[in-house]
Amino acid sequence: MKEALDSYMDKIREILRSYERKDKFVMIGECGLDYDRLNYADKETQNLVFPRHFELTEEFNLPMYLHSRATGPDFTRIIKENRHRFPGGVVHSFTGTEEELNDILEMGLYVGINGCSLKTAENCEVVKKIPLDRLMLETDCPYCDIRNSHHSAQFVETKFPTAKKEKYTPDKMVKDRNEPCTIVRVVEAVSKLTGQSEEELCQIAWKNTLNLFQIQ
Repeated sequence: MKEALDSYMDKIREILRSYERKDKFVMIGECGLDYDRLNYADKETQNLVFPRHFELTEEFNLPMYLHSRATGPDFTRIIKENRHRFPGGVVHSFTGTEEELNDILEMGLYVGINGCSLKTAENCEVVKKIPLDRLMLETDCPYCDIRNSHHSAQFVETKFPTAKKEKYTPDKMVKDRNEPCTIVRVVEAVSKLTGQSEEELCQIAWKNTLNLFQIQ
């Protein structure tokens, strides 16, 4: 395993070093831990591979696009051990508890919100507690849309026409497939939860995005 991992990391380094347009690389990721999908990789493998990504962030001074799902204390522990090695990052598709939110904030990271983050009433209460200067908005398409069964659906006004994949036409979205345009639905829901106008919320999220990606 170690030899294979060393070889893989060397290949990634070579790509990053040789690419002519280095400004095209803006983050390292998506990487992290996911204990809901152990059929892809067991906990031991994930805990071996995830920390190696910090080698890249340290060498190339890039922020991280982070994933954590049902990981208990492991994700926070690994981030804390390596926080000095990367300039910043966002924990995307956040669905954690208020305690987990506080851990992320204490480490100086941003919090990414999408439809999965707005599924339950408990999720929505946690979203309300995210400081605006740490908030980022996303779709995670083609997944994580806001569905009618979600608690946040009551706050969403925009609807898009859909059709089954077999009956697709350019003027409709594919049914049950999320798309970038649905970011407006995330904005509507988070706007209602935070009390910020949609325009203010977009400006805040845009500013946070520029800060994270170190864009002047």
